[in-house]
Amino acid sequence: MTTRGASLATRASGCDTCGEMTEHRSPWAEPDTQVVVEPPRPSPTVQRPAAQPRAAEGYGSGRVSGLGVPPIEPPPDVGGGGPGDDDDPIKRNKKIMKWLLGGAVAVVVIGLVIVLGSVMTNNATTPGGLFGDRPKGPSDTRPELARRCPPPSIPPERPSQAAPDVPAGPRTSDPEAGISYKEYGSPWEPWDAAWVDRGELKVTYRVGQHFVTEPNYDGNGSDYHATILSGHVPAAVNDGLVLDLKCIGDQIAADVRVSFYPDSNQREDIEARDLELGGRPARLIKFRLHFSQPGLKAKSELVSIALIDVGKVEAAILYVSIPDTHRQYDKVADEAVESVRPL
Repeated sequence: MTTRGASLATRASGCDTCGEMTEHRSPWAEPDTQVVVEPPRPSPTVQRPAAQPRAAEGYGSGRVSGLGVPPIEPPPDVGGGGPGDDDDPIKRNKKIMKWLLGGAVAVVVIGLVIVLGSVMTNNATTPGGLFGDRPKGPSDTRPELARRCPPPSIPPERPSQAAPDVPAGPRTSDPEAGISYKEYGSPWEPWDAAWVDRGELKVTYRVGQHFVTEPNYDGNGSDYHATILSGHVPAAVNDGLVLDLKCIGDQIAADVRVSFYPDSNQREDIEARDLELGGRPARLIKFRLHFSQPGLKAKSELVSIALIDVGKVEAAILYVSIPDTHRQYDKVADEAVESVRPL
């Protein structure tokens, strides 16, 4: 028997013979014998298999570590070859170069064939052919009269002279043309229309005087007139102030003839010369037109055209016409021209 067992037996027998404790001892007094209490044994642990991690609902699972650049795959083989060609970059590059070189040679050969064929069939230089379309030069934006009558290469020598005095009496002024001239009394009246010639220059005559010589001569309300009209025409480019007055005057006379007179008229030249009007260079063209038109009594008309260089890019024009039914006014063709002064 161990010490712990004897102690327990002694304590048990004392309790059986005594109703009370004969010796008063503190309940906290140390026992005579040492009691050894064994520590409690831990309960056995049940090993459970570890659960696989799951992604939260609404999110896809994936790796959270070990991210990197995916390996670069080799380019596909563009040509067949023996075993091992796919793994040899030198052989693979040589095949690619052969394919590219072959394609370039084929393109060059096809181009040469096309060019040689066009040359042999004379198709290359014909309009619309391979080399037929050539780049066009810049368009000519000069005024029509400047293209037809370019300024002379050597400007004429014109000594500057003071403008003569303006003649006394009423005058007609044309600010756009830059001139004024004598104004006549009855039967002459102020011009209130705009005549635009149908020629190349399309000159508009807005200012002047007139009177009707044959009213409603064609039965359709057309009137025939005697006129003193002025206008202007672009004759130079930009700041160029040198005009070819002879060329310009001839073109204006041609436009007047086809615009305001019956077809098949005949021109009888009277005078064409350079002069000065109001101290400015000018050109005078004087002629008579002969014509015939049903219903019209006039068979000819005296025409006087003065072209004046007023120092601008536009030349001034004075156009005088007197039908042969009113020859008493022929002197106006000279007087009106001589009365011109620059504004």
